[in-house]
Amino acid sequence: MSDFRTVNIVKGHGGWGDGLTLTPTAEKKIVLSVTGGGIHPIARHIAELSGAQAVDGFKNHVEDEKVLAAVINCGGTARIGVYPKKRIPTVDIYPGSPSGPLAKYITADIFVSDVGAGQITLAEGEQAASSEAGAAGAAGAAGAAGAAGVAGAAGATGAGAGTAGADTQVAEETEETTYEETPENKGFTGLVVKFGGAIGYVINTLLAAGRQSIDIMLKTVIPFMAYVGLLIGFVNYTGLSDLIAQGVSPLASNPLGLLLLSFIVALPFLSPILGPGGAIAQVVGVLMGTQIGAGALPVQYALPTLFAIDGQVGADFIPVGLSLGEAKPETVSVGVPAVLFTRLVTSPIAVLIAYGASFLLV
Repeated sequence: MSDFRTVNIVKGHGGWGDGLTLTPTAEKKIVLSVTGGGIHPIARHIAELSGAQAVDGFKNHVEDEKVLAAVINCGGTARIGVYPKKRIPTVDIYPGSPSGPLAKYITADIFVSDVGAGQITLAEGEQAASSEAGAAGAAGAAGAAGAAGVAGAAGATGAGAGTAGADTQVAEETEETTYEETPENKGFTGLVVKFGGAIGYVINTLLAAGRQSIDIMLKTVIPFMAYVGLLIGFVNYTGLSDLIAQGVSPLASNPLGLLLLSFIVALPFLSPILGPGGAIAQVVGVLMGTQIGAGALPVQYALPTLFAIDGQVGADFIPVGLSLGEAKPETVSVGVPAVLFTRLVTSPIAVLIAYGASFLLV
């Protein structure tokens, strides 16, 4: 059928899935709405753009072989996995991700969620084809109007044959399965349906947010806590950080020493080890605070010391921070050393700026 068009469907802001590309055929042209309350507007929109037929799944039985896509409003129980299990492209109007007893069947290539009208578009080339078809239709109408007189005589001669052909076409079309039309809900019923849909969307959005939070905790935060705990245990058990701290403490007694200290603690191979526990920050911070309080060192050393001992802060968190930002593995592998080497440059500069600013503040 020439009226069929390809549509692309992508996930919404809080959705999941790689997206769907749907092209109806004569055998597979049903957009099944399984949302309750009649045919959902999203199902109608998909059908209108693609040239398919929207059918209410609660009132009609449709064979799976005829279903182009199923539109559901499920937050993660049974319905969310029923159609993906049958390998039927599934469009969920609620935010959602694989969950429920059928979660293993929900894959990114067959499922997309949090879909609104803005996530449904014609495929590239379809809009141009539609425009060309419209222009061709206009030209055809003009040509038909110009030849009306000639066609009238010929039409009178072949009226019987034309009528027979039309009857045959109608007979073929009536052989196709007809589905019960679902009138649009109006009045009080429509208000109840819209209110229930809005409440369901809010509840399922909160539910999806809870699932994503737990997923982040299990896959990112807890492994990071284990990593930091292991690293702190290593540096505390071996005494490595304390040894380094005692060695660099004499550097804190003069400005050039603070510059060297900031350079040492920001070394890319040392800063991830010195970060957990903050041994250098604790030892040097206490030492400098005591000396400044006793009057042995001028108070202007306080601010540059703070920047000198903080060059390693957060160095152990860089890979986790990139992961939380959903960075790709290639980005993480390049971003971690880039940030560490940047600290090596900015840490001494921060000490110089702080040293100069301290004379303006005191």
